[in-house]
Amino acid sequence: MTVLRPAGEFDESYATDMATIRRGWQWIALFGLIAGVYLLPFYASQSTVALVNRIAISIIAVQGLNLLTGYTGQISLGQAAFMTVGGYISALLAIHFGWSFLITLPVAALGAGVIGLFFGLPSLRVKGFYLAMSTLAAQFIIPWFTRNAFPELLNGAQGVNVPVPVIFGIEFNTPQKYLYLTITFLIITTILASNAARSRMGRAFVAVRDNDVAAELMGISPFKYKLQAFFLAAVFAGVAGALSAHHLRHINSESFNLNDSVLLLGMLILGGMGTNLGPFLGAAAVELIIEFATIAGPIVSAWIPSNSAGGVQALRPLLFGLALMLFLIFEPKGLAHRWQLIKAAWRLRPFAR
Repeated sequence: MTVLRPAGEFDESYATDMATIRRGWQWIALFGLIAGVYLLPFYASQSTVALVNRIAISIIAVQGLNLLTGYTGQISLGQAAFMTVGGYISALLAIHFGWSFLITLPVAALGAGVIGLFFGLPSLRVKGFYLAMSTLAAQFIIPWFTRNAFPELLNGAQGVNVPVPVIFGIEFNTPQKYLYLTITFLIITTILASNAARSRMGRAFVAVRDNDVAAELMGISPFKYKLQAFFLAAVFAGVAGALSAHHLRHINSESFNLNDSVLLLGMLILGGMGTNLGPFLGAAAVELIIEFATIAGPIVSAWIPSNSAGGVQALRPLLFGLALMLFLIFEPKGLAHRWQLIKAAWRLRPFAR
């Protein structure tokens, strides 16, 4: 979609043309938003802060999936499995070696990336539905491994208790304190994902997504860039998994299951694939739907017969499935595309009609 700009605004340099934030008031608004989020523990309830933590961690995982699925066109149903890898690596390094969280997290991200490379190998031979099935294998193999391999180390299905992150003598043992970690790493991953999408590698991702045969004829190696996309997606998942594991203080084989992989893919669809804003809008929308279902559950249970009360537990997947279906029908390009249309209509005022 062509970006509409106000009359009289021209690009006089390549740097201006590539700038994400173009005006002074946009920088002020951005820093104001970041400051408002960092100050959230001082004026918001603990439940709200915990919700923001979950949204931030989900955004990080979806950002990686966006590079793989949104930009490269490789469908993955194993993103949550790579979060499991990242969570376990960070937890074990902290428990058995006493490493700082600032060291365990990047190591966990790289470890998850290596595992992602292994499951990305089938992308050379298969695509579409068959690739989705091959990535789904990760969601079965990795949890099985954590349950059955090295029981003295991984503690089987019970999992392991994850220590509280301690950085410069500060314990991040409450949702309010942990928010500073999640938001900081969210800012870092956002900068990395945005720059990766605008780099030569990101343009190669798009070329492979649009037509991998034509991309190969132009000298772009589809297999090379598919593997890079799988690696980056798993790295982001490893960061999200490590953050989530230390936040929940426990991890086992069911901490990140197939349902979570489907939720992450649904977040990307709702937000808008192949856009920087999509992961933010999609993750926030789905997490708010889940929060609404949690609050509305007791209310719904009062309206249905007591012997059907177990059906209330299905309210969250019911609302998620309904939202996903409606978006696929009425807004298939996601919330980010709708936001672009709103901005275009505003810039065309008073001739928007």
